[in-house]
Amino acid sequence: MKNTPVTIKDIARSLNISISTVSRALRGLPEIHPDTRNAVVKLAEELDYQPNQLAKNLAKSRTKTIGVIVPNLSYHFFSAMLNSIEEAALQAGYSVLVCQSNESYLREITNIQNLQRSQVEGFIISLSRDTDNYEHVERLARKNVPLVLFDRYAESIDVSKVIVDNEAAAFKATEHLIENGCQRIGFLAGPARLLLSNQRIKGYQAALAKHNLLVGDQYVLHCDYTQENAIMQTLAMTSLPQPPDGIVTISDRVAFPAIYAMKQKGLHIPDDVAVVSFNNEPVSAFFSPALSSISQPIQEMGAETVKLLLKQLDATVNPIPRETKIMETQLIVRASSLRTQ
Repeated sequence: MKNTPVTIKDIARSLNISISTVSRALRGLPEIHPDTRNAVVKLAEELDYQPNQLAKNLAKSRTKTIGVIVPNLSYHFFSAMLNSIEEAALQAGYSVLVCQSNESYLREITNIQNLQRSQVEGFIISLSRDTDNYEHVERLARKNVPLVLFDRYAESIDVSKVIVDNEAAAFKATEHLIENGCQRIGFLAGPARLLLSNQRIKGYQAALAKHNLLVGDQYVLHCDYTQENAIMQTLAMTSLPQPPDGIVTISDRVAFPAIYAMKQKGLHIPDDVAVVSFNNEPVSAFFSPALSSISQPIQEMGAETVKLLLKQLDATVNPIPRETKIMETQLIVRASSLRTQ
């Protein structure tokens, strides 16, 4: 008994017929005599023959594989998105190759090159924190490579996107703090070059303007997503001559160390400083105090991302169609933002 998989060559040798005859018999083609076809099928079952799907796909110039690049799988949002993407891809008959840029522009370029060498049929990408040159992504678009960006994107790249309305979400979060009595609201933003962060700053500023609350630029500080930097920026903001009584953070990953820093400083959440964040990570509900956070429809976003990519993979027109799907968010209110007024 050999351990290698049975091939059509093995079946052909056993029956003393040609490989092409075995192949046509297994496909049920009518030109094969019924006795021959029955003998081939019977022996294939006895030997537990399994078709080599990869070889069949390569013969058709198809690998049925999608390349996915995310900033970091340690972020709950991206790991949850990957689960959704994989599930939707699997249901469509595709497998997924995953790379992490680890927030590096250069590594993002390397990821694309490696996935191209693996002959992926299309890309799903969320840009890294450090990406400020988009030539490597624009090159894919120019070549009409099926591509969808999600969450983090650049407005200048003409490709399909699955995103949320970041301005509206930040407006909602900021107005919630205002309605709970906050007058000096700070924003712990992401890196200054990150479009998603700047959109959320605009939403924050729009809510302040609507309620005639004027705060200076010193109330907007940028974080690089590391815990150490989030703590440092939080301590700087809460040390202002008139410290904030409310803070919106770019993500739960920033909110957790920010709240830790404020507690170490003796501040009480939410009565001294109310906090609202983004991403609604599962631990948010069990944090102390439980963290108010903007929830994104991750399951639907992953499914929609794959749906847009499949449209491109199946497209018969050139250039391939571009679409942008904007998903709704929801503010999940918990103890961290409910002040005693």
